[in-house]
Formats: sequence, C-alpha cells, structure tokens
Amino acid sequence: MSQDSFHFDGDPVPFRKGQSVAAALSEAGKRALRETAKGASRGMFCGMGVCQDCLVTVDGVPNQRACMTPATPGQTLETQIAFPVLEDTPVAPENTAARILTPDVAIIGGGAGGLSAAIAARQAGASVVVLDERKVAGGQYYKQSADQVPLDAQQREGAALLKRAQDSGAEILGAVEIWGAFDGPLFLADRAGAALIVRPKTAIVATGAYERPCMVPGWTLPGVMTTGAAQTLWRSYRTLPGKRVAVCGSGPLNAQVALELARGGAEVVMIAEAAPPPWRFPRHAFGALAADPGLVFKGLGMMRDLKQLGIPLRHQTTLQRVDAEGEHLRATFKTGSGAQITEGVDVVCMNNGFEPQNEVLRLLGARMRYDPAFGHLRCDRDAGMETSVPGIFAIGDCAGLGGAPAARVEGAIAGRVAAARAGFGDGYDLFALQRRLARHRRFQSHLWHMHDVSPKGPDKASRDTIICRCEEITLGEILDGLETRPGHVGTLKRATRVGMGRCQGRYCGPVATRLVSQATGKAIDDLSNFAPRVPIKPVSIAAILAAQEALDDPD
Repeated sequence: MSQDSFHFDGDPVPFRKGQSVAAALSEAGKRALRETAKGASRGMFCGMGVCQDCLVTVDGVPNQRACMTPATPGQTLETQIAFPVLEDTPVAPENTAARILTPDVAIIGGGAGGLSAAIAARQAGASVVVLDERKVAGGQYYKQSADQVPLDAQQREGAALLKRAQDSGAEILGAVEIWGAFDGPLFLADRAGAALIVRPKTAIVATGAYERPCMVPGWTLPGVMTTGAAQTLWRSYRTLPGKRVAVCGSGPLNAQVALELARGGAEVVMIAEAAPPPWRFPRHAFGALAADPGLVFKGLGMMRDLKQLGIPLRHQTTLQRVDAEGEHLRATFKTGSGAQITEGVDVVCMNNGFEPQNEVLRLLGARMRYDPAFGHLRCDRDAGMETSVPGIFAIGDCAGLGGAPAARVEGAIAGRVAAARAGFGDGYDLFALQRRLARHRRFQSHLWHMHDVSPKGPDKASRDTIICRCEEITLGEILDGLETRPGHVGTLKRATRVGMGRCQGRYCGPVATRLVSQATGKAIDDLSNFAPRVPIKPVSIAAILAAQEALDDPD
C-alpha cells in the first residue's frame, strides 16, 4: 500500500490513509511529543483527547492533540515546547457561520449508549442530533477502524449499530468538541472551526468514561499510556504501540487488549492483574455465569488464548515504578509474595478502572452521589434514565460504570422516554428493557467484585511521584499543601495549583479529593470535587466569540 508522509522535527514520517498523527508517530517509534515547563518529555497517554498531553505544533499552530489530529500529506509537525511564541503563530482563518440546531432530542456522545438512544428516539418519531467528539462514531467499546474494515465481531457489531442509527434518520455529527453546557438546555460546541449552538427540547448525555491510571513514579514518561490508548492505536489504526509491551492494573480490558496486541505482532511480556485469581471468588464467578453465560465463556476463551500464546498473567501483581532507559522503559512490578519483577519494554499500558466523564451532567446541575466502592460519582436517575434535572437524561458509563451492554439498553430506554418528553410516543411499557438492564447490571456487579478497581492513593513514601500531569505537581507538594488544613479540594488547588492545568483535574482531581477527605475526616459527596467549569475542554477564543455572536444575533 502506498504511503504519504509528513515531517516531524525535520524527519519524514510515513503514514497510512486514515491514521492519526499519534498513530503515525507511534509506528515510527517517536513517542516524545511535547516538553513541559520543567523540561520533561510527554507523549500520548489517554488516546481520547482527555489528558491533553500529546500536544504538538502542526503547521505552526501549537496545542494540537496528536491523538485527535488526522495525518495529512505535507504537514509540518514540531515537538510542542512549553511556551510557544504566540507572535510567530499564524493567525487562524476566520470561523465560518455558526450553525444553530433545535432537535427534539440532542444526544451528547456517539458510543454504544448514544447510538442506541438515537435509534429509539427516531423510532418514536422525534428529530435527533448526535454530537460525537470523534470523526467516526462508535465510542470506546466499538472503536471503528479508520479503513472501515472490521477487525472482529465486536467492530462488526459496532458498524451495524452505527448504520442502524444513520439509517434511522438521526443526524450524526462527528469531530464535535462540546465546550459549554447551560440551562435550557443549551450546548455550545466547535466543529472544524465552526460554532455549533444546540437548543434541544430534551438531551441525553452519553459521554462515557476515561481510564484511571496507576500513579507511580514514572507514569508520565513517554511510552506509558492507558490500555485504551493502546487499543485505539491497534483497533482504529492497526498500529502497535511498541514491540515489547507490559499491561497492568485490573479489569477485563487489560486481558482483551493484551491478546489483541499479541495477535497483531507485539510481544506482551506480562499482564499484571492486581486482583487475586477469579477462582478465589466462586460466588461472584457463578453469579456472573448465571447473569450472562456468553460473556463468561468469552472471557474463558481469552484466558485460554493468552495461555496458548505464552503471555504470563500474574495475579496480585502491581506496578511499582517506571524508569527511562534510553528510548525504552524499565517497569518494576511487585508480586503478592513481595518479590520484584523487572521488565524492559517499549510501552507500559495501564488501566485500573474508570472515571465517569460527567462534566456536562455536573454543569447542568444533575444530582450525584459518591460511590466509595468505585471511588467515583454516580448520577442519580429514575427508571427512565432521567436525572434530577427535568428533560436531561444520562446513560452509560458517564453516570457510573456499567459496561457497554448495559449502556445499549439504557440508551433504548432513554431514547424512548426523551422522545415522549418531546411529544413523541408515550415512553411506557419498558418492562422488557428494564428486565434486560437488570441482568446486565447483575453481571457487571459480579464482574467487578472479581477485580480490584477500588480507589487507591499513591504511595506516600514516594513524594516525587507526579499527581497533576499538567502542572507537574508532586505528591510531596500536595501533602505539604494538606498541612494548611484545607477544608475543600478547591482550597488545596489554590495553595498548590493541583488541577489548574489543561485537563482540568480529570486525573489528579479524584486523588486530591480523597486526600483532602482523609485529612479532614469529611465524607465525599457531589460537592467535594473540583467544580466543573466552562470551557469543559480547551477551545479557541475564536470559537467562543463565534458562538457569542450567534447567540447575540441568531438571525
């Protein structure tokens, strides 16, 4: 297959059609993408536009996320320096006219739940607009291939769901960056430099979740990434993150991705699973089997295939630190017996559970409650998936971890009820769907009891461990800040700058909140975290001005 190329720091980098900049650079072995204010190197970490760590300068314009930027012929890319010289940056072209949308139902997120909601709402007769951050909808579970050739049954299922949503008549808009959510409801977004203003009758939030990392010394080094980021590279772009890979944390995603990477040609040296083996939990193992035999047998098949490929699966083993060794990494693990294992690798993948992407819901005032078992907020919803804010619905992992099968059923319920709120259908007779949802939730409950995704704080002996990736705030600085006895994590933020960076505290915030709770003895509730703020994610001032002009003069 013929290849095009772009230049990165003067070197030609080949890429295949459809690859992102991050995928092409990863394939070329170039993992360091930007420099921090303290001179450290950073690379792709989350792979989904959350962490803001894979910034590069593209054709003179800084602050472009490599994981979200398509590779195009002739691009000139440079390592992002800490403080770009703004007067040397070309002026961006003027934004095109704003587009104002007034659907019956707006759906924020085009994953398993969002697409299912779109289908259900359209079947009821409502007009539907789906706003998705990625160029091609499908979400994290159904990650679609850039070449539109499905890798396996999971991608084929996602492609079929996407086609059903498209054929239903729902308008599905990709590459949409939602940056504002207000009462009304009113959503403000940017799409390829054009402002989007969305004023729906009802809204369904299906923004999913992002991965919780293992915060150990070295977790910010280039080559350390979430398991989902590695999966995106492979499933979306057929790009291996590296030749030698270690996977760590807890949860079924780690085993799935390790198997996918190994089949793609990577050498997976180890899966370090923090939890004990599943036979230590017979009640939950049999409970999961009763709730969904198909998924259990799929999991058993993965374990068999891992063994046949010779990939070690070490239970009760956790990552302790990562060190740089030239262009490679040295990962140190601790086993349940206290022994240490060290592996030389190109890439360390980590997934230690998930954090809901609930910023839109929190901005809209939806009531939350803290789940101490998972260490995150869950959105209060009724049987129809409606939140405490009338006309606002929440489905899938943004409302609290539940998995893709449950998200699809929640979407079907929310789509029907939201359409009824807008005057289409009645939204009743949901018994069969709610029964299916209860079964999926039983399975998920048993599954997570067999893994170890409870919230864990960093080792307080490792004071140099970075907690805030953006501002490079260490654990020691946060512990010193706690000496001032802050009554709220917002006070700690002002004292230390933790959470003041581009990702707006999505990674450090939950950790800082738990540390403040431990120091003060106050229980965590929905007001304990950093307050969500607009813009939800970094956006150009031009996009904000374009939206403001359209709001001031809608004609």
